Amino acid sequence: MSDKNRERSMPDDRLATPQESRRRVSSKSSPDRFGRATESIARFMGTPQFILWMTIFCALWLGWNTLAPEDWQFDPRSLNFTLLTLALSLQASYAAPLLLLAQNRQDDRDRVVASQDRQRDQQNLEETQYLTREIASLRIALREVATRDYVRGELRDIMDKLEEIEQNQARLSQTAQEIKDPLTGAITIVAEEQPAKKKRKVKDLEQSANELDEN
Repeated sequence: MSDKNRERSMPDDRLATPQESRRRVSSKSSPDRFGRATESIARFMGTPQFILWMTIFCALWLGWNTLAPEDWQFDPRSLNFTLLTLALSLQASYAAPLLLLAQNRQDDRDRVVASQDRQRDQQNLEETQYLTREIASLRIALREVATRDYVRGELRDIMDKLEEIEQNQARLSQTAQEIKDPLTGAITIVAEEQPAKKKRKVKDLEQSANELDEN
């Protein structure tokens, strides 16, 4: 009993190892392939070549069953061309669904194209809005940044102010020099006059001393 329980508890190797996937080959044709075939048939039925071949086929059918001997006719005129009527009826009965299938396929394709165009338009709109926001932010940033003309104007104003300051300094130095020159002249005149006065006083003292000696 224990051996049987062990065998039951042991995992199956077939479940543990992955198996290769077996592709099932379906006998039915792919819907896409069938849709392409119906679309190609419907497209050919809407061309002038189809009308031309259909006209030639009907003309040969009618001519053979009208002009050929009765033994060779397979759809005689006496039976009102029953086989031709049946063939044309079958062709018309199959042509209408084929045209509808092709139209439905075209509608699906148009719907997909419209969805892609809508997504592309939405993406273009989002990109345009993003670029608009970026351009607006760049304009705001450029307003805050000093432009070349603005910097040139500011430098020109600074140079003009510096020239005015230099001119004012030159005027002040000139006026100071003019004020300084009269003072130096007066000082030199006073300095020259003081020794002359001293000499006069000495001479006066000598004369007074001589007069006292004579007396």
